[in-house]
Formats: sequence, C-alpha cells, structure tokens
Amino acid sequence: MSLLSENAKLELSEQLIRHEGMKTTPYLCSAGKLTIGVGRNLMDNGINVDEALYLLSNDIDEVQSQLENHLPWISDLPENRKMVLINMAFNLGVGGLLTFKNMLAALKRHDLELVEHEMLDSLWAEQVGHRADELAAQMRES
Repeated sequence: MSLLSENAKLELSEQLIRHEGMKTTPYLCSAGKLTIGVGRNLMDNGINVDEALYLLSNDIDEVQSQLENHLPWISDLPENRKMVLINMAFNLGVGGLLTFKNMLAALKRHDLELVEHEMLDSLWAEQVGHRADELAAQMRES
C-alpha cells in the first residue's frame, strides 16, 4: 500500500523534478555528494539490485544496437559468439572492440583458431585474465 495515489505520486514527481532538477550523468550536489537522476544520492544510497539489473539490461541493449550498426554481419553468428562480442564491447566499449580488426576479420571468415589467438594475444587479455580465457573458450564452442 502506498501513501499516495498514482495521480499524487505523478504530481509529486513533477514537483521534485522542478525542485531538484534531473541530471542523467553523475554530479556533486550542494552537499558534496555524488548524485544522479532526481536527487539520488549515490554515496549514501547507491542503487538496489533491481536497479542495477535494469541498467545492465539497458546497457546490453545499447551495446547490441551499436554492434549491429558497426558489424551487421554478426547477426548471422551463433548466440555464444554474439555473447562474447557483446561481453568484450561491454568491457572495452564498442570502439575498443572495433580495434580488434584481425580478430573480427578472422571471425567473419569463421577462423576460430585465429580468433582465439587474437583474443588471448592482447593487452586486453593480460588486463582481464580469466575473463579472456573464458570468452575464448566460449568463442570456440559450436
């Protein structure tokens, strides 16, 4: 049960947006607290698991969309390989993934041995350790 009706909650939301403002990027509020959205104090309150999963889902959708724009041929790949590319882009950014030109060219040719080599023989693999090993193994799966 909520204290407010849906109409009152909507009216309050509009009022709070007017009073607090709405920022889609983090900023320091007048009290010096890292804040986002409509006065959401990230330092004291953070976000809950549902909010984190909601953000993750949106981020995955955004990465998929960007990859489809830059690499339209990946739509023909098996799911496990698409997942690897999305995972890498999530970590590196789409621009970072696109620097793996030899790996992507090998993937387009279905040369999985070279794909694995290019993945594991990289600064990225050194930085992420086991993640790179796991993703290379996932890339090899049929």
